[in-house]
Amino acid sequence: MQSTPGQAADQPVISLRGATASLGSRPVLRGVDLTVHRGEVVALLGANGSGKSTAVRAVVGQVPLADGELSLFGTDFKRFRAWSRIGYVPQRTTAAGGVPATVREVVSAGRLARSRFGLLRKADKDAVSRALSLVDMDAYADASVNALSGGQHQRVLIARALAVEPELLIMDEPMAGVDLANQAVLAHALRTQVAAGTTVLLVLHELGPLEPLIDRAVVLRDGCVVHDGPPPEALGQHALPGHDHVHPHAAHDAEPQRTGLLS
Repeated sequence: MQSTPGQAADQPVISLRGATASLGSRPVLRGVDLTVHRGEVVALLGANGSGKSTAVRAVVGQVPLADGELSLFGTDFKRFRAWSRIGYVPQRTTAAGGVPATVREVVSAGRLARSRFGLLRKADKDAVSRALSLVDMDAYADASVNALSGGQHQRVLIARALAVEPELLIMDEPMAGVDLANQAVLAHALRTQVAAGTTVLLVLHELGPLEPLIDRAVVLRDGCVVHDGPPPEALGQHALPGHDHVHPHAAHDAEPQRTGLLS
């Protein structure tokens, strides 16, 4: 039986225990433990290839675990079906994958998990409008996503995840390749979600404008957790083993991407 929002308030939103996973023949996760509690903002940090993206993709079911246990909202992953409680922003993708669509159409896709028979009701349309406003893209609602800049694409993808009105928001490198102006918009949107009580798991190369929001940092090195506690900027960037402190436009994890369940 799945837990409901009113049940098991003390249960972790994400509980990953002893997780191992491989991409092809290459081991990527080597016994990772990751717990995220309700209302927390947790950043996954680490050098290129450390397993950050693989860890979040395992959480949303895109990468199968070879071993270990995963539960979401207190429900074993194999029995979990409440995907409307989760918003997911994948890494390095375009808003419509080359398919002609308007900004509103792409963001509206985020409501499908909550709609009946794929039909959007007034509540769905209102949620889409709120999400567009939150990322300052309402003026572009009827524009083609193919005409947007990279930073605007990222704002649309985040709006699509926010339109779900998620209890848990998972974002893989949301600031990568995004200019400072767009970073400021995205940071504001995230602050608003956190203030509303949304639980957040982020993969980041560096904290940047999101630093004030981060409650806890989990640092991976070679697929293992080497730190779980205060963010590295709070400790001094050289205090953490295995964390390469890099700049906002540094390269991403060298891990192949797949189109996933929630993307």
